[in-house]
Amino acid sequence: MEAYTEFAKVYDEFMEATPYEKWCDFLCKYLKSESMNKGLVLDLGCGTGSLTRLMSNEGYDMIGIDSSVEMLDIARGYGGKNILYIAQDMRDFELYGTVGAIISSCDCINYILEEDELVRVFSLVNNYLDPNGVFIFDFNTKLKYERIGDTVIAENQEDASFIWENFYFQEEEINEYDVTFFLKEKGDMYRKVVEEHYQRAYTLDEVKNCIQKAGLRFVAAFDDYEDRPADNLSERICVVAREFGK
Repeated sequence: MEAYTEFAKVYDEFMEATPYEKWCDFLCKYLKSESMNKGLVLDLGCGTGSLTRLMSNEGYDMIGIDSSVEMLDIARGYGGKNILYIAQDMRDFELYGTVGAIISSCDCINYILEEDELVRVFSLVNNYLDPNGVFIFDFNTKLKYERIGDTVIAENQEDASFIWENFYFQEEEINEYDVTFFLKEKGDMYRKVVEEHYQRAYTLDEVKNCIQKAGLRFVAAFDDYEDRPADNLSERICVVAREFGK
């Protein structure tokens, strides 16, 4: 089954511990340090729009792009002013014009499994950024996937339960997680749904290389949306890149 179809219905419930507010604070602080207090911002891989709405509340005119129609349907259901949601694959996204900044959070970049496709995504980012526009994104490191390894996680909620089976193939640098959901239907009936997800483990050097190939300029790498540089112990790295100037 395609990822983030049925999962979309319970995504927010199972992701409630995700620190979207922390990420928003970091992003807004950085953008404002660049004198971008308002303007158009694209959220690439926006999912159900949790971060998109927070950024909108901070005064930015938001565009959210995601390949999952189901996730976007839920995002639209939350409302939110000045938010345009578009169903597109991040490897082939199109905009009507340029934007001041592009963000991508929650390891969306890791879903791009081939380096040439990652270069394509970054090239599109470069194309749709204003001159000297800012691109801020995060990715999970190899260290994180190695630490998770082969793991099984189970969680039970009121209306749904899931079993999360994780497998990391170190030689291929691919992380697979299979999620089995039991979604509550009428009465005591539950419906079983299985989704498979694949992510690529990247190093910071590999990401920097893709940034350079796409014509962007690497600026900085932070440890998990903290005001400290990323290092070899970072499990999530937040990268800042720039458009060179058209």
